[in-house]
Amino acid sequence: MSYYFSKVVELPFDAAVSRATAVLKEHGFGIITQIDVRDTLKTKLNIDFRPYQILGACNPAMAHEALQLEDKIGTMLPCNVVVQEASPGRCEIAAIDPVASMQTVPNERLKATAGQVRDKLREVSAAI
Repeated sequence: MSYYFSKVVELPFDAAVSRATAVLKEHGFGIITQIDVRDTLKTKLNIDFRPYQILGACNPAMAHEALQLEDKIGTMLPCNVVVQEASPGRCEIAAIDPVASMQTVPNERLKATAGQVRDKLREVSAAI
């Protein structure tokens, strides 16, 4: 089982980040964290890296449900979505498969919720 699913889009990097953010919002996700990996690596290690952002996507209703089912599940939240430049004008957008990431948690109701989140993230991927 893969731990993510992805899609390549013909968009410049900033447009791909904006598109991913907008489509996530259309499907009930907000971005609660945004990490600019390229900037962080340059600032902290003086390493040049391709444009790469990690978007912490959260669907509040589903996060609340998951937290009610398993109080430590916050260690696996939010759902990360990566936007990275594959080549100029071409980006890959990848999302975590929450079913794969929560496989080790012995809670069948949580697995059902993770399946619902996965379905929504797949819808996002298809719509981007």
